[in-house]
Amino acid sequence: MPESTPRHAANLLDLDFHELPKNWHPPAPIIDVHSHIHGTDAVRCYREIAAAYGITLTYSMTPLPEVETVRQIMGDRIRFIATPEFGNPDRKYAHGKGYQERIREFHRLGSRIVKFWAAPRGRDYGEESGDRLLLDLSHPERRAVMDVASELGMMFMTHIADPDTWFKTRYSDSSFYGTKLEQYESLEAALDTYSQPWIAAHMGGWPENLPMLDGLLERHDNLYLDTSATKWVVRELSKHPRDVFIDFLQRWKGRILFGSDIVTRDEHFAPPVEDNPDMPPQATSPEEAWDLYASRYWALRTLFESDYDGPSPIADPDLMMVEPERYGPLDSPNLKGHSIPESLLKSIYHDAAMDLLEPLES
Repeated sequence: MPESTPRHAANLLDLDFHELPKNWHPPAPIIDVHSHIHGTDAVRCYREIAAAYGITLTYSMTPLPEVETVRQIMGDRIRFIATPEFGNPDRKYAHGKGYQERIREFHRLGSRIVKFWAAPRGRDYGEESGDRLLLDLSHPERRAVMDVASELGMMFMTHIADPDTWFKTRYSDSSFYGTKLEQYESLEAALDTYSQPWIAAHMGGWPENLPMLDGLLERHDNLYLDTSATKWVVRELSKHPRDVFIDFLQRWKGRILFGSDIVTRDEHFAPPVEDNPDMPPQATSPEEAWDLYASRYWALRTLFESDYDGPSPIADPDLMMVEPERYGPLDSPNLKGHSIPESLLKSIYHDAAMDLLEPLES
């Protein structure tokens, strides 16, 4: 590791994310099925990084008012996933009738995937609106929205669970949040009710537990997983023995898709207007923004393609959350490359997404 002082929480190893990809070619064009692309300067920066790291097509949860602006910058290298208006103070409308209207508009603009965010912390969001289960996949309002999306021929994406580290800490009150296993009850019921393909984000919400994912995939042949949430996924997939992980990928070849969960914002390009020590900005300059976005692709490709065995360049606050006496805010977990065989890489990076998503575009 270089002796120089780390520049930034997304680049603890002081890597040159501009130079690293120049002679590093993926075995297939990469399709990123899970991102959040916002802004203008941020989108231009992302476009350069995507091209440098072999990303030829990105699916983004861009807010509806920004879709045309982002499309103008990205051209045919981006497609959009329908999302609700989380900032609307009328939350019941935003996730009910309002989302039905929004999905129809997204569909008119070419979207063919609808996101249903159902993370445990959604219960806090729902509680504030007077309906704790507002975002649960079994809620009648959600089912009504799913019916509209189904009538339009759209497929679904969902975020159903969060890291084990969070269930040990912020979700320790299982009487309010439920256990981690209980998060999957409404998902499995929805998978049985709505037969179109579903993408469960972040390795289905349980990269820590491959046997659990085996069971989900065996029971539901309409379920697919993406590799997004880079910090979490890199930390946990690095822990699995290589042969166990390769066996899992081989068993479910065609149902594991590449995703990053990169979030781009123009706010990353300038110092914050107000200093907030409890939530420092992820980036405060064009250079830091580049590191923030590029580090996700570097970490995922290193995990999948190499035999690297060392610290991740990305600071991971989950370590300090669970063991504050051992870890600080700029510590990172070990990243262990699994050197995935080329045939599997091609499936994860490209073929699985093409087989699943291209028919939607016809």
